[in-house]
Amino acid sequence: MSSASHNTPLIHHPPSSSKNLLTDIFNFLIHKPRLSTHVKLDSFEQREEYTQRVLQRIGIEVSGYSVLNFHKIGIEAPVSAIFEELLNWNGDSTCWPNHVAKVYRIDEQIEEIDIRLFGIRKYPFGWFSPLFKLNTIRIQRTPTSVDLDNARYLLYNCSGGYPIGIFAMYVRSSIPDQGETAQSQLFFAVGFDFYGKKKTSKFNLVNFIWEKIHNRVTANTLNRLKQLCEWRFEKMQGGIKSERL
Repeated sequence: MSSASHNTPLIHHPPSSSKNLLTDIFNFLIHKPRLSTHVKLDSFEQREEYTQRVLQRIGIEVSGYSVLNFHKIGIEAPVSAIFEELLNWNGDSTCWPNHVAKVYRIDEQIEEIDIRLFGIRKYPFGWFSPLFKLNTIRIQRTPTSVDLDNARYLLYNCSGGYPIGIFAMYVRSSIPDQGETAQSQLFFAVGFDFYGKKKTSKFNLVNFIWEKIHNRVTANTLNRLKQLCEWRFEKMQGGIKSERL
């Protein structure tokens, strides 16, 4: 997976917490992210290339989904530290709009997650209950023996009151030959079909609107993850240097 990478100065504080629904809307939807993360697939050939890379990396076929989005950001922190932040994803995460779509870990485990609209557990007639239901396909906690890029990832089936598909959070070391200059690269990959059929939908306006919202929220989420990981790593490095003095 490749696109323009970002090598920007570290931010010396963690992302601020959202206090309520309005601050979630501002922080994740209205706010323009500092770095663009959406990997634009402008041709059929580019989409085919990325779907093949997904298949090679996480072993799942995604070519049939009508909505297939990739986001990427460079982070100045080790792969292991970034992956630990991903494993901490929960209803208190400052990098996720929990007032709009609250994360509930089933039995406190990362393997099964419900995401509830506005945090409401029960809606009349089962509407939006849950908004997303994530069930683990695979969690790669350590690199495989043949992996030269130090990759780790979480891969989920996604169902519920919203579209059906897959969701992956994937982190690996940067590849200089692909123009990547940060220490690590974090990817979000989403394959959705709004109508439960893995074929191109005729309702392109719905897809277009959803993608616009998804891209803005995801870009802000990745920017906040970058800020959090770099702040934590910088803080840890400062502690190590202090101990050596």
